[in-house]
Amino acid sequence: MGSKKDRRRWPRADLNLLVQYRFESFDDFMGQYASDISEGGMFIRCDDAHEEGSMIYLQFSLRDGTKLIEGLGRVVRVNPASSSDPGMGIEFVSFDETSREMIEAVVRERRAEIATEDLETTESEPIGAGQ
Repeated sequence: MGSKKDRRRWPRADLNLLVQYRFESFDDFMGQYASDISEGGMFIRCDDAHEEGSMIYLQFSLRDGTKLIEGLGRVVRVNPASSSDPGMGIEFVSFDETSREMIEAVVRERRAEIATEDLETTESEPIGAGQ
């Protein structure tokens, strides 16, 4: 059996992005940081995750703050507050086409940035380093 990473449908990109969200039972939005995103979902770091299957309304903006992405998600994984990586995995359920396109662009850009950073790090290592 493959690892979780092998079974993922969409490649993930690391990021640090403030996400506002609320559950059906809350009128006010809460805010936490997402640690990664893919075309299919994101992981939100928090100590007070809701149970798997809970529906969640999400809102977040791109870095320039001009484009709001919003839609409905479902909690598909919960890491308890006592774990090394507390929070909840969210699957994107209902986003309009414009929001989906923006999410795809964010993932593409972040993955390209990470690949460039990795390449620069590799190129700056002296020959024979790490062997």
